[in-house]
Amino acid sequence: MDDLELFQRLGVALAIGVLFGIERGWATREEKEGERTAGLRTLALSGLLGGVLGVATLLVPQGAVILGLGFSAFGGILAYFRLREMARDNTFGATTVLAGLLALALGALAGLGETAVAGGACVAATALLALKSALHGWLRKITWDELRAGLMLLAMTLVLLPLLPDRGFGPFQALNPYELWLMTILIAAVSFAGYVAMKWIGGRHGIAMSGVAGGLVSSTAVTLSFSRLAGEHSERLGVLVAGAMLASVTMMLRVLLVASSVNPVLLPKLLLPLGLAALATAGVALWHLWQQPDEGLLEPLRLDNPFELSTVLKFTLFLALVMVAARGLVVWVGDTGAYALAAVSGIADVDALTLSMSRLSTGSLGTDTAAWAILIAAAVNTAAKVVMGWLAGGARPGVRLAMAALAGVGAGLGGAFLSDVPTPSLGSALG
Repeated sequence: MDDLELFQRLGVALAIGVLFGIERGWATREEKEGERTAGLRTLALSGLLGGVLGVATLLVPQGAVILGLGFSAFGGILAYFRLREMARDNTFGATTVLAGLLALALGALAGLGETAVAGGACVAATALLALKSALHGWLRKITWDELRAGLMLLAMTLVLLPLLPDRGFGPFQALNPYELWLMTILIAAVSFAGYVAMKWIGGRHGIAMSGVAGGLVSSTAVTLSFSRLAGEHSERLGVLVAGAMLASVTMMLRVLLVASSVNPVLLPKLLLPLGLAALATAGVALWHLWQQPDEGLLEPLRLDNPFELSTVLKFTLFLALVMVAARGLVVWVGDTGAYALAAVSGIADVDALTLSMSRLSTGSLGTDTAAWAILIAAAVNTAAKVVMGWLAGGARPGVRLAMAALAGVGAGLGGAFLSDVPTPSLGSALG
């Protein structure tokens, strides 16, 4: 290790301590000098001390013993002064002690040469310290169902996913347990984000924002709910119909995000069709909002918690069936099977078809075919929501939803012909 590298490691160690010190110093800025256990200077020196001990571990015989003794002595001294401070103030808390120990430990890690890891961990830890008020406020507001949902998502991701085999099983070797569960987690995470958005945004900013957030969970559910309300509250027809349209806009953008995350090659093929469809639908929605300003907020749209076990298992089963059907139809009848499946699946759900086609497009299915299948599913889903909205709320919301659907599907078709997605031949489309 030359002198330049040594100074770099010690500089990172010092910076780690300074960052911890700035946060702790700001949190205790109202206290007088000498009345706090650790502030900016103490924690900055703690990080530098850790860096020196880390370097010593590499350069001095029995350096690991020196590091361990230094860490223990530092922790003991810091804890002693913190105990005195808490006795004076009649308070409880170990955050300052942990911050000091972490500054020393990450400084040592930087001294050992892992500067990037130490710096990243320091930023994450400092962010947690700085978000104390926000985190405590969030904990006071969270419900048991939401906590259980978050824990279930973590268990799905960190416990079950690593245990699943990453290879094909079943008919046509179409079922890959690892990929199947990963896709389920992806949809569950998006749904949870929509649930949170509905809770924090929908009730405060009205029907339009509820439609945008609700589209993350289910644009069909938003359409049904808002169409029913539009039939019952004609004075707010424009706002409610606009909310349903904005849910469809969210659905289109969600499909684009999911497909491109599974197979980035699909992004240039889907960006223009889905982007123009979303813009056209959003334009019609904004026109309705402009024509009839919101005269007051209705109750926000309430959706079921997306992490009920039955909901997760039903989606996984449906996704597995779509994956097997997609692989089978592709093997038996080629591209025609993908288009037929897209048309049928799009009536009820777009996500499963999008995930399945995106996955197949990385192997046995061409990207152009996958792109057209996804677009067909999105178009069919848009048309199906018009029918559902008409049945739920009557002709007045139904006609307006049909206007938005025509604008969106028309713009999407125009975008598909302008983008790099060769049009399927008539013979292929009809079989």
